[in-house]
Amino acid sequence: MNEQIEVTIKTIGPADDHAGSSSESDSKTPGDRDTLLLDAYSQAVVSVVDAVGPSVVSVSVGKNGNNRAADQVGAGSGVVIAPDGYILTNDHVIQKADSLEVVLTDGSRYSAALIGTDPATDIAVIRANTNFLPCATLGDSDGLRVGQLAIAMGNPYGFQSTVSTGVVSALGRALRSTRGQLIEDIIQHTAPLNPGNSGGPLVDSAGKVIGINTAIIAYAQGIGFAVPANTAMWVASQILSHGRVRRGFLGIAACRRPLGRRMVRYHGLKGNHVVEVLSVEPKSPAAKAGLKKNDLIIAIGGTSIQSVDDLHRFLADWPIGKPVEIEIVNGQSRKRLTVKPIEAAV
Repeated sequence: MNEQIEVTIKTIGPADDHAGSSSESDSKTPGDRDTLLLDAYSQAVVSVVDAVGPSVVSVSVGKNGNNRAADQVGAGSGVVIAPDGYILTNDHVIQKADSLEVVLTDGSRYSAALIGTDPATDIAVIRANTNFLPCATLGDSDGLRVGQLAIAMGNPYGFQSTVSTGVVSALGRALRSTRGQLIEDIIQHTAPLNPGNSGGPLVDSAGKVIGINTAIIAYAQGIGFAVPANTAMWVASQILSHGRVRRGFLGIAACRRPLGRRMVRYHGLKGNHVVEVLSVEPKSPAAKAGLKKNDLIIAIGGTSIQSVDDLHRFLADWPIGKPVEIEIVNGQSRKRLTVKPIEAAV
């Protein structure tokens, strides 16, 4: 009995300095364990880069139908979303283009054509003049959480397949595009970006595109922004179906906001997210209906609303000029308002 107890202690206890029976795992120092952890992190990033990298392209913008370096007026990045050449990039990357060219990671060059653009979200769809391209998979950006790994890929200043890593640092941000329009429900992250990263993908640890990088803050470190993948995919589907994004306009700036369980139970809501009104434009449909800052939109036309994308999708399908009932809560107050959407200006 005593012998068995002694053996057990030797197996699970600290190794004696003069004993030769310690296991390999017990002999590892804290530094060794840190190295193993770093290797696991590195392997995760490497596997994502291997999977997504071939679908990331450089986008060159030319004037007068010429893409020679002397005639280029800009360059950015893009990500292939379909093997027949469809590519997501930023509106501000291609807005001055007379001609477009994309360069793949293997050095292949192809002319490209603009399919459509949406300045309201800074998203554009272009198509390379080729087929059978490697393409990325878009993830569900509504499931993002602050703190999760974010990998930015692109071609800043012409350097192919540049990769930087960080974390998702905030959700539901809003910022103004280079055209002065407010882009809502933006992802903020800490992966370092350069101007040429615009239009490139922001990717999660599973290798799925969670956003399209759109902006940085000059002279700031660790502050980058990306349009959520769900928004980008909805815009792309509108462009591919109709040639442009036709959406109803309420005249509000808004963001997605989580609600506490008590609030959800009190109002009997279906989900734990709502759309918070950040501002209301004077004389807009929302202002005329009585919508105010800090109101929380929970439904429109009987459809539950849990994100700005939900609101955009509903307004895209709702007939312009037809009144619709919008349901809001504010504290313990809950009421319905009738709003008449107008067509958003292009």
